[in-house]
Amino acid sequence: MRSGCGQPGLVDYDPVYRDRKRVCGAPFPEFRAFFDAYARRRASVLDLGCGQGRDALMAARLGHTTLGVDLSAAGVAQMCEEAAADGLRVQGRVGDIRSFRARRRFDVVLLDRVLHLLPDDAERRRTLRRLSSLTRPGSFVLIADTARHRGLIRGFFERRPSEWRVARRNANFLCVERVLGRARRGATGDVSRPRIKRPAITATL
Repeated sequence: MRSGCGQPGLVDYDPVYRDRKRVCGAPFPEFRAFFDAYARRRASVLDLGCGQGRDALMAARLGHTTLGVDLSAAGVAQMCEEAAADGLRVQGRVGDIRSFRARRRFDVVLLDRVLHLLPDDAERRRTLRRLSSLTRPGSFVLIADTARHRGLIRGFFERRPSEWRVARRNANFLCVERVLGRARRGATGDVSRPRIKRPAITATL
């Protein structure tokens, strides 16, 4: 499988990325609105299916440290070249998001139009389940995807209220906050959360 616009798919996007920069355009306004309202400074951001890095670079320009993962070597290289030229804290890794592993947890995880190009719903659910190993209580996950898989994506988080809280959503965008780890279900006490303002998010992707 190859990647396109930051997502694994059935097409090899390396030639597309080599031919043209910023294939996917500017970041979606919902992603920008989240980071504009996000109170934590120098957060760790993971962009799964980063493509040419439109979201990873945006987050880095706002002061965060980002890691972008994508199967496209051309896309990852372009992201890292732009980051180096602008002095941004961005790392790139060529790899499949379905098998990505990390020793650390991230404050924010991005899945920007990635899930709908996975082969089937089983792969989509497995990818969503793995978010628990990449986040901690207080982390946020931002997902943009097509309307076709809206029910699956929303339902996954809504069925796990002890682990995830839906913070924002619109037609094709979802922002969820990790509230507790699965190992801590039933525990009492407050969970420290970073402050986030509540901007109106109304645009449709």
